[in-house]
This record gives sequence, structure tokens and C-alpha cells, in this order.
Amino acid sequence: MNNVKSKFSIKDLENLTGIKAHTIRIWEKRYNLLSPNRTDTNIRFYELADFQKLLNVSYLNNNGYKISKIATLEGNKIPELVRQIAAKSNLNSHAINSFKLSMLNFDQVLFYKTYERLEKEKSFRDIFYTIFIPLLTELGLLWQTDTITPAHEHFLTSLIRQKILINTENIQANSETSTKTFICYLPDNEVHELGIMYINYEIVAHGHQSIFLGQSVPLDSLVDIVNYYDDVTFVSYFTVKPEKEEIHQYIEDVKNKLLIHSHVKFFVLGKMLTALDLEKLPKNIKAFLSIDQLVKDL
Repeated sequence: MNNVKSKFSIKDLENLTGIKAHTIRIWEKRYNLLSPNRTDTNIRFYELADFQKLLNVSYLNNNGYKISKIATLEGNKIPELVRQIAAKSNLNSHAINSFKLSMLNFDQVLFYKTYERLEKEKSFRDIFYTIFIPLLTELGLLWQTDTITPAHEHFLTSLIRQKILINTENIQANSETSTKTFICYLPDNEVHELGIMYINYEIVAHGHQSIFLGQSVPLDSLVDIVNYYDDVTFVSYFTVKPEKEEIHQYIEDVKNKLLIHSHVKFFVLGKMLTALDLEKLPKNIKAFLSIDQLVKDL
């Protein structure tokens, strides 16, 4: 696999594991936990095996094992001990580490195996909130610091998307829907759809009818939908669009084009809402600070 990231700087390791570079150097010097290589120009670098070992060392340390004790363990004993602890205790940090490793190695099998282990212990809702949301938050930071490439991000998000779709289909096939209808969509040029996809899952799980339209939907194309249903709520997620200088006009357009009927409401969330004064939104528009907050209002 030629496209696998196999060389890491100490800054990469810090970003990926959360362990400060200073601490990593101390562990190297005092306990010989890692043995970095050097380039021809004498710049240190680490390999994938070093990253994996550091994740395991960090996990053991966070679970009460002293670094001095971990340093005395034989190499193959460290992952074995990690598996034993993960099997008996909280799986969250171990699962997040495994998902990060699967991303860096483009390893679908590791992703699926990790997910299958979680599925035995947790509901899909619990997996999303306790594993996927923290993982995606880390993913954004890793992308911003150039620790991972867009290919890594797309690999992982496509697998998470797959799990949302499968779980949505499973409950949709067996659910009886209410007369309440939600229209889930993203505005023009907005492509970050995992959040709205999960909201769609929750709407269906709560027994409501959900029409999922997906990415980059022009507002004008939504106008006629309100004539088909008696109780309609549009739901959208503003991650990067509309931009700050456009968002006030977008909200005004929503008010004038969609909310002219009393039976229509508009739910919205996403970080672009920071550009709005949420207390001055039109009557039928409700903003939420998190997915969890919106779900409680279903």
C-alpha cells in the first residue's frame, strides 16, 4: 500500500495521540520506549509501528499503569494487555485509537472489526455520541494541522456514513411513521453531511416521516414541498455554508419562501450560526447548539 502514511514527525505524534512532544522525548530518553529514525539531514521521524505503540502506551498509562512499568514489558505484551483492559473496561478510548489507526493505514477490516466489537456493547446512538463525535472532532483538528490528508478524512467519513445509512435503513423498514414530516437537507455548496444524516436517523427512530435530500439543495427547489404535507419541519446544518456575509439573507429567504404557511417550521444548527443573533430569529425558526439538543426537541 504505497499511499499509507508511514513516516511521522514528533509533531504528528503529538497531534495524533495528544501526548506532548516534550513527554514523548522524555519517554524515549528515560525509558527507551521509542527509537526514532533519522533522515539524511538528521531530522528524526517515526514509523507506523511507533505510532501504534505510543497509542497503546498512552492507553495503558491512562488506565493506571506507570511508564516505568510499561517500559519493562516485552513488545508483544503491550497490545495484549491493552486488549485485556479494553475487554473489561470502557472501550471508548481504545476504539477511537483503533479507528485512527485504521484511517492512517486505510484499513477497512480494522474499522469493521472495531465497530463490531463496539456493537456488542453499545447501541448505535451510543456509538455515535461517545465514539464518532469525539473522533470526528479530532479528525478536524488533525486535518487543520496537516497531520492527515483529505484522503484519510474521506476514507473514515465514508465508513461512518455507511454505518449511519445501514442503521437508518434497519429502523426505517420496520417503523410506522407519524403525520409529522421532516425535510433534511443541506444548503447550496454545503457537503458536510454526517450531521444531517445522523439527525435523519434520529427522526426516523422517533417514528416521524423523514425526507432526506442531502447535500447542496437550492432553496427554491424546496418551495413546492410544503404543499404536500400538513405538518412540515425543514432541518438543515450550516457547517461552512452559507458564509457569514450571506447567512442573514439566507434566513430572510427561508422566512419569505418557506415559512409563509403556519404549518411550516425550520430547524437549523451548525457552527455558521455564530454569525447570527439567535434571539432575533423569525418565529418559526429554531436554532440548536448541538445534535443532542435538537434530538430532544423531536
